[in-house]
Amino acid sequence: MKKALAQNPNLLRTLMGLSITLILLLSYAVYGATVSPSYYLYTTDAEETDHIIDEPTRIYQEASNTTTWAWDIPANGSNLTWVYLTATDLSDNSKVRLINAAGLYSHRLLGVESDQAFSCAEQCQKNSTHEVNSDGDSVSINALTSYDPARRNNGTVYGANIEEATLKARELVEYNHIPSTIRIEIIEVGERLTSPDISLITVNEEFDSIAVFSVDAATEFLWALAAVIGCFSMVLIPSFTVYFAAKAKEKKDRVKLENSEQQVVESLEKS
Repeated sequence: MKKALAQNPNLLRTLMGLSITLILLLSYAVYGATVSPSYYLYTTDAEETDHIIDEPTRIYQEASNTTTWAWDIPANGSNLTWVYLTATDLSDNSKVRLINAAGLYSHRLLGVESDQAFSCAEQCQKNSTHEVNSDGDSVSINALTSYDPARRNNGTVYGANIEEATLKARELVEYNHIPSTIRIEIIEVGERLTSPDISLITVNEEFDSIAVFSVDAATEFLWALAAVIGCFSMVLIPSFTVYFAAKAKEKKDRVKLENSEQQVVESLEKS
């Protein structure tokens, strides 16, 4: 490279022209791949229901010396996604059960935002009964009807046109959870006369709207251009460094040669 640049100054202009051409082509390619009218973003409209809790059914079992409190709460099964249960005023060593005959996905880390490594698809278990032992005054159980994120909190679909994309989005979101009745049981040790307090919130998400995926063309082009320029700079800067180093060495050698020739001429003249 050093010798080639020293012997052919036009090679530098060739490299620069080729680099600029590739930068423009790759920038356009990145931009074209970023913007695709075949991808559509759909949104869902989430509706939370804070259920009214009626008086529970109380069952005291003398043989085991336990008191069981039970609630049967009807929920809307249309596009049901989340179930949040909170029980407070619990006695020590109480058991809290969330029961649904159709089955729910749950895990102790579900809904804990601080745990970034948790994945419900890998760790959640689908059961008709989820049970938690209380180690304090309150207990919470979070559950999902499906761990598929496409059914909730918006999403993306691919379609040839907006009609096809809308149909796909609706198919992903629409779901009927049957039976939808939620049963809650709390088992306390001893004969209890005062029931714990519970709160049940369910979330239903309906299809709301859909729009073609789009980005800010100018911003994306600048980002793409900057990325490609950065990549080519890693190649061009060493080449330019070699070129200028070769030119400097060539100039230095020429000066030495001229000085040597002048010394020879002076020696001949003196002799």
